[in-house]
Amino acid sequence: MSKPIAEYTPQVAIVTGAAKGIGRAIALRLASDGFKVVVNDRLAQEDALNALAVEIPSLGRDATEATASEEVRTLVVTGDVSVEADVDKLIRETVKVFGGVDAVIANAGIALGGVFLEYSMNDLDQVLAVNVRGVMLCFQRAARQMVKQKRGGRLIAASSMYGQRGVAYNQAYCASKFAVRGLCQSIARELMPYKITCNSYAPGCILTDMTDRPEDKMLDGQHGSFIKALIAGTHEGPDAGPDVVASMVSYLCKPEAYFVTGECMSMSGGLIIG
Repeated sequence: MSKPIAEYTPQVAIVTGAAKGIGRAIALRLASDGFKVVVNDRLAQEDALNALAVEIPSLGRDATEATASEEVRTLVVTGDVSVEADVDKLIRETVKVFGGVDAVIANAGIALGGVFLEYSMNDLDQVLAVNVRGVMLCFQRAARQMVKQKRGGRLIAASSMYGQRGVAYNQAYCASKFAVRGLCQSIARELMPYKITCNSYAPGCILTDMTDRPEDKMLDGQHGSFIKALIAGTHEGPDAGPDVVASMVSYLCKPEAYFVTGECMSMSGGLIIG
């Protein structure tokens, strides 16, 4: 009889879009949880990734252990998640350095808004390439490795409250985040026999560079006001920092989350209610 899925203890995690914001917070949290963490982003973000990598080695261990051990705890791999060769390299380098991959957090994403009647198909293609194709590629390549390892795995993708309720001027982004939810449900069903779970997370107004909009000044000037007004019809309402999302991802990576798969975990502070 095979071991219960609850006995699975992940050790190596890949985080895409890790240079800043939610991805950075997730990488730091997983490192604190004891993971060896591979951080990925575009080549243009290499300096930010290297700065993040400097912070990671001492996390999740006491000072004595951190000083005494020369064990590699983090790896920087740049690349575009929508490019097959780059994703293959990401998985290959992870396996080469850490011996395997146990969790992939497909956090990389872009948002290109605009008026529907004038929206560019080039912008649509760019958004779908990163937000949907990128998730598919990362999960497919990682899952192939996880199946070989025969120890289960965790696949976790960034959806959004925009993937639960459509809003004006964000057609491509909404479409991509709705797609992520369906993609994760389909993958979850297919990979159940391999003890690989697949879930998504749907943040609300998280205070990052992506939610800091010039339009905030038209309302009360507060960071996130425009985003909240789009989704809930009012600029008043809850917001939070990236650590809220990192905490949820941390849970989904834990052994006790073995029974959670095909789910979209909402963290909107109630903005999508009603």
